[in-house]
Amino acid sequence: MTTIEDVTSPGAEPPRPRSRRLRGGLVTIGTVAALLAAMGLTVLGLGAADNAVANYDASSWLWSTTRSEMARVNGITARVDTRMEVPGARRHQMQVAQTDRLLILRDLNTGQVSSLDLATLRITATTPTTPGLGVSVALHKNDAFVIDAVQGIVRQLDPRTLSPVGEPVRYPPGIAGGEFDGAGRLWVAVPGEGTVSAVTAAELPDKPGAAPPAGLSPKQIETYEVAEPSHELVVSTLDDGVAVLDRTSASLVTVQAGRTQRADLKGMTAPGSLPPRTSGPQVPVTVAGDRTVLVVQDGGEVQQFTVPGEGDGLTAAVAWAGRFYVADERTGTVYSFDSDGQLVDSVKGSDRPGPMELEVREDHLFINPPNSAKAQVVDDKNQIREVNKYANDVLGGDPPPAPPPPPPPKKPKVGKPGAPRAVTAAAGNASARVSWQAAAANGAEITKYVVEGAGQRHEVGANQRSLEITELTNGETYTFEVHAVNAKGDGPAKRSNPVTPTAEVPDPPASVTAEARPDGTVLVKWPEANGQGNTIARYAVTAASAGATAPAGDSTKTELVIPAGQLEYGTQYAFTVVSVSDRGAGSKASPVSNTVVPFTAPAAPTELHASTVADKPGTISVQWAPAVDNGRPVTKYLVDVGGKTSEVTDVRATVDGLGNGQNVTVKVKAVNEAGPGAEASTTARTVAAPRVTMTGSSADATSVTVSFTVDAGGGNASCTAATGGQTASGSCSSLRVAGLTPGTSYTVMVTASNAAGPGTAKRDQATTAVYGRAICVNNTSSSDPEQHTWCNNPDNAMGVFSGTSLSTTQIGRATHNGRYKALCKATGEGVNDYVYNPGKMGTSPSDRTYDWIRIEFGGKTGFISFAWFNLEGYDINSTGPLPNC
Repeated sequence: MTTIEDVTSPGAEPPRPRSRRLRGGLVTIGTVAALLAAMGLTVLGLGAADNAVANYDASSWLWSTTRSEMARVNGITARVDTRMEVPGARRHQMQVAQTDRLLILRDLNTGQVSSLDLATLRITATTPTTPGLGVSVALHKNDAFVIDAVQGIVRQLDPRTLSPVGEPVRYPPGIAGGEFDGAGRLWVAVPGEGTVSAVTAAELPDKPGAAPPAGLSPKQIETYEVAEPSHELVVSTLDDGVAVLDRTSASLVTVQAGRTQRADLKGMTAPGSLPPRTSGPQVPVTVAGDRTVLVVQDGGEVQQFTVPGEGDGLTAAVAWAGRFYVADERTGTVYSFDSDGQLVDSVKGSDRPGPMELEVREDHLFINPPNSAKAQVVDDKNQIREVNKYANDVLGGDPPPAPPPPPPPKKPKVGKPGAPRAVTAAAGNASARVSWQAAAANGAEITKYVVEGAGQRHEVGANQRSLEITELTNGETYTFEVHAVNAKGDGPAKRSNPVTPTAEVPDPPASVTAEARPDGTVLVKWPEANGQGNTIARYAVTAASAGATAPAGDSTKTELVIPAGQLEYGTQYAFTVVSVSDRGAGSKASPVSNTVVPFTAPAAPTELHASTVADKPGTISVQWAPAVDNGRPVTKYLVDVGGKTSEVTDVRATVDGLGNGQNVTVKVKAVNEAGPGAEASTTARTVAAPRVTMTGSSADATSVTVSFTVDAGGGNASCTAATGGQTASGSCSSLRVAGLTPGTSYTVMVTASNAAGPGTAKRDQATTAVYGRAICVNNTSSSDPEQHTWCNNPDNAMGVFSGTSLSTTQIGRATHNGRYKALCKATGEGVNDYVYNPGKMGTSPSDRTYDWIRIEFGGKTGFISFAWFNLEGYDINSTGPLPNC
């Protein structure tokens, strides 16, 4: 079994507002023309010959929404071997059906169906269908069908050419299902009749495109009664047969080998769901409302287990290799249960909440979160391996950052449903048609409606809000009551108007046309009906969608405008009209109208974020989540940043040319066929020049340390400090400038720079002064005259010179033990020192010091030999921290 169908509309359960997506195939993808271009230009990985082989190697095509790519994952290696990039294909919905040789795509936004040969990765044919939910594609070996659930038409196609094969099989409008079983039969449920039937394909002609022999058409070969008429039905095909979930009566009927078997699902207190395809003898029924799974065994026994967590975000449980796998879309987790219903594993299927697609294919279970880089493959021993759909060795580059998860939804108050709205009845010939609008669910999904009157009681599905009641007596007056039922019980009843059946019924309108208009309304029109002697008082319009019928409204004219929002955007609808005379008698239903897809301008984009671009002046980066398209593809986005408008087709934009440090308002709105939609807005600021605030400073003899704070203005700041011809760079909180002169006042300039320019601040700070003492011991007893040449008679003092030599000008004499401020050091003439300053350097007459110290002396500065000068606080032989002069 290889089809990938819709889990909530056609091919599984009827559509519900909470979740409308496709199993393994609700993907974002561009038009077929864009896909064709992508096939020729952006297929990476294997060559065409390898592709044909790999398709037989447990592979499945998985979709990645954020990358706009389809990746083929090899189940054995858990690696991507081929990837198709589809430019501009973000957020389009697509149904995907695949076999080892064929891939059939249906773009829900355009309705186009395309067939691809996987041996060559080329499109072989295309054909149009009505856009939107309501039409699905089914594929089994060489048999392909398009199922129009709204119109009730099942048409076989030649998958090589997508040309029709024979005549279609026709059903009443609003069918459900359309999925192959393992034996190659296509099963369709008819809720209005309470039946399920199997269709077999006609044999294809030998040559693609050749006309089949006369009379060669698909055939309806089996039909079984599985429920009362107008019950809500969900279909899951089996290895050989079909399972039908009757949501209204809470039962499951299996049809296998011509035998039907019913199992009562007493634990089903809310609407249940089935996977489109079930492998093995056990059929899991998932009740998302109370997080339970009911497993129906081959003999009809029902086993129940509970899924951990909260909320109703569960997808239909899938049976695989003796276990059951259930995905929770609110947490991105897949739970695995053994055959006894015991939890054995929890798989983090994605990086964040979002859609989860589970498909059994090629002896593997593929778990694909379309919005995530990750997927998982589960083999027949239940070993789980992770797949990187964005693997760099295939395409290169890192995945885009995942947006933050949405806040958890608030738990609604749960109670019994409200009363149905607008309960009306129209009389027919010994019959009456009762219609009503939906009741308020009050936190627990409605499971069924109960219609009572004329001594009869009928239960109908939650999406079947119209019922024809027969076996009435003409001339007798009847009223009917309708109430809703949910997990909390029965809601209050609403009574219809009284009606009197009569044989004098008007004719229905001869034809009906429908038009979806850009303002979200739908215009339904019809010619005036023949009242057969009576006046037509009104017309009652009924809408049919996949697996559902409901009243759309009444009109006294020959047209009805259905208000915007009453019908779901992006979903296919067709309409029938009943004529009601002034005597309250109603006709039979008219022929069904053409199919339309309601639409209006897009919703406002969500998750709008605008941020400063740190490394570019006057630039803002904007990104957002795609807007809900409301029935037509979003063709572009209008981005207004500070009055500067641009058009983009992506969900991000970078706008430059703005002022530095400018506060701007950012507005984004989506555009589709109906025009611009609602606006989302936020604010942002371009990068500004940094602001520096000095917070402190300190110093030692040769350096100054400044501390400061920097407001980087949204940019990436780099910082320097400079004074006295010296600079330092690095930290933007503290810098030390070294190589300064002791005892000197400095002004330190701190500069912080980013893309918008520099910002500065100053700080005054003096270095610590260094002092020393002149030391001279006069040794007159020595025979060496040099020992008492400079330290002698009567002042016992040493010379201070203009330079670093005894031969330079002597500007004065420093007295023994005199205290002087030292400024710096220099190299000069060597002077013996062991007598002048005993203990310094050494005791040998050859010991000399070549260092000279500049000191403040007599209001000016001069040099004294280090032989005669000791720095306070330092070793007698050390010049300490003094810098070079």
